[in-house]
Amino acid sequence: MTRDLVNDICKDFPGAEVSDPWGGGHDAWKVGGKMFACVGTVDDGVSVKTPDVETAAMLIEAGVGRRAPYFHRSWIKLPWEADPEELHHRLGMSYDIVRGGLTKKAQAALPPREGG
Repeated sequence: MTRDLVNDICKDFPGAEVSDPWGGGHDAWKVGGKMFACVGTVDDGVSVKTPDVETAAMLIEAGVGRRAPYFHRSWIKLPWEADPEELHHRLGMSYDIVRGGLTKKAQAALPPREGG
């Protein structure tokens, strides 16, 4: 996996936008102004949101990812060595979680996600 692959996947999510909110080379992917994925300047993986702290802990314990530094405990960091299918799945899940947390009006303004 690479930053380019993450960006290729995320750019196809409806309403997804990338920015560098802290400067220095971060790729922070957002929907409705809320972040769902982030590649930091260290460039050693991508941080994604999980449904809750328990799911994040289970994924960390299973070796899928590790604690995402600087993020809430419900986020994990998938290393570049992670399985590409896992990457696709986790990015999609993170997007869906964040999109689902938007107001009904904001959700309605977004096109539906294919395969989501």
